[in-house]
Parts: sequence; C-alpha cells; structure tokens
Amino acid sequence: MRKVNAKRKTKEVDITLELDVDGKGNADVKTGIKFLDHMLLTLAKHGLFDLNVKATGDLTHHISEDVALVLGEALNKATNKGKGIKRFGSAYVPMDESLARATVDLGGRPYCILNLRIMQTQIEDLKTEDIEHFFESLAQAAKANIHVTVLYGSNEHHKVEAAVKALALALRQAFTVEPRIGDQVPSAKGVL
Repeated sequence: MRKVNAKRKTKEVDITLELDVDGKGNADVKTGIKFLDHMLLTLAKHGLFDLNVKATGDLTHHISEDVALVLGEALNKATNKGKGIKRFGSAYVPMDESLARATVDLGGRPYCILNLRIMQTQIEDLKTEDIEHFFESLAQAAKANIHVTVLYGSNEHHKVEAAVKALALALRQAFTVEPRIGDQVPSAKGVL
C-alpha cells in the first residue's frame, strides 16, 4: 500500500500521480509551472520518494493547489492507516543563508502552520500565495499536521527550497517503518 496511484480530473485540471514512499528519490514531474516542478522534484529527491506527476490545467493557482491535493491524498493512502510507521518526523535544513525547520505528524489530524518569511509576491513563475496554499492543501489532503518555519534567510528561492527539503526529510522520517511495533498503529487510541 506504500505505492499509490492517484488522479484528479475536473473542468479546471487533469492530474495523474504515482507515488512510492519506499523509492530512491527518482521523479518525473511535468506541471507546466517551473518552480512547482522544482519543489516537487526536491521533495521527491530528499524524501526518497519515487514520484511521477503529469498535470495540465487552466490556471497556475488551480494546478498548484490540485497537485498538492492529489499528492496529499496519495501520502495519506500510503500511510496504510498508520500501521507500522513512526508517524512523527522533524528536520532542519540549511540552504546557503537560509535555515528552515519542518515537523510532521501523519496522525490523521490535518493542520498547517507556516512561517516562510517570504517578502516577495512571486518566486520565479509561482505566486507566493500559491506556494503557501500548496503547503496548506497538502496538509489538508494528507490529513497531516505540518509545521514549516523559515528561521532566517534573505534569498526567497533559498527560503522555500530549504522549507521543502526540511519537509521532505520530516516526511521520510515519519514514513519510516518501525520494526518494534510490527503492524500496530502508533497511537494510544489504537487508530489514527
């Protein structure tokens, strides 16, 4: 169940996605939005996820939001209801002058807290509000608690790249199989 195929087709977008959370970081991503592609390739590389994404759509906002929704749904399915995973993950990542921290709980309670400290309205070919909405939509669809903070930095591209790398490492840690619990769910309630 840690390999997932997902798709979304609406009047606004057409998205297909393949995800293997036990991959090697190989990715083939084509969304038509260069900075979104960069974010997804970075997430796959450092999360060690194999990821294939093909997305077309009418507007940049719709594509970036719906790719996050499809990826989040795939991540949620890949948790296999939490059986045998560590569930929590955290990481710090420096990127030149920037430093980012990400913490994740795959426990089924969607929430997103962001402080990316972005000062510009756009980075490369993606609006800042769409970057932030990507993280929020990902958390909602993944049913994950995601906190991402850029602690400092001056280059907007570096801030976001550090944030994505930190999220990738936190997700990789959270998806790690914990052999000591076998097929149990890491929750005092017994379910996520």
